Amino acid sequence: MKQKKTSNTKEKQLHELLQHRYAHRGLHQKPVIPENSMAAFRRAVEAGFGIELDLHLTRDGKLAVIHDSSLKRTCGVDQNVEDMTMEEAQSCFLEESREQIPEFTEVLQLVAGRVPLIVELKAGKTQDGTDTTAALCRTAASALDDYAAAYGEKTENHGGKPGLVPALYCVESFSPVAVKWLRVNRPDVIRGQLAANINREKKTLTCTQNFLLKNLLVNLSGKPDFVAYNFDDRHEPALQRYDGPLFFWTIRSYADLKEAEALGAAGIFEQFDPKKYE
Repeated sequence: MKQKKTSNTKEKQLHELLQHRYAHRGLHQKPVIPENSMAAFRRAVEAGFGIELDLHLTRDGKLAVIHDSSLKRTCGVDQNVEDMTMEEAQSCFLEESREQIPEFTEVLQLVAGRVPLIVELKAGKTQDGTDTTAALCRTAASALDDYAAAYGEKTENHGGKPGLVPALYCVESFSPVAVKWLRVNRPDVIRGQLAANINREKKTLTCTQNFLLKNLLVNLSGKPDFVAYNFDDRHEPALQRYDGPLFFWTIRSYADLKEAEALGAAGIFEQFDPKKYE
């Protein structure tokens, strides 16, 4: 599957993104240092690793950094974050810690352009069935615009005029609707399509949805700049045919990380520290 060309600026940024290793949901050490916590993000920055994180939209239009829509697994609270205000969500503690669910702006201020970010947009629905995808995309894009302006590196271009090298990040989603939104509304933002054979272990999608996703046919809509594929599904024929920029998730051993990098991909890892093996 031939990958479309990107602009020179995006190509350079994407090339740089692919040179890094990414701590999945931060450099956590569960349950004391929870996933997607400020402590986990702080550890990743200190270690020099890029960060992969997840965004949901709260009821009051804020960006909560958390993987699941439901807080039951991470906080022991049987409620969805889309139905809570940010203040309500932050009253819950993550796992066996006193860490709160971060607001995205807090994380951006912490990172401050020091390491690259992979931002996953988690499309969700409120209790009354309202789809949050478009609002999530708009809110995240606005926050990242501000981030690039605040922490981008000022340079001079060839004409002697000031320029800006933006703080390095990309945005990805399983939702082809979100990826298409980025294509239409933020074409200069590096966007990625998350994909896998989701139903391989547990059926959570319809057969049609899973077929389109694992075979990267959703790329026809969003025209992503890269694909982020499940490392365990790396032998899927569609991925074997794909020849564009690639990230692998989620890698849980140093040997697998090295294999991913040998295949030309950037690795999103957890449950180990690569530096301890080198």
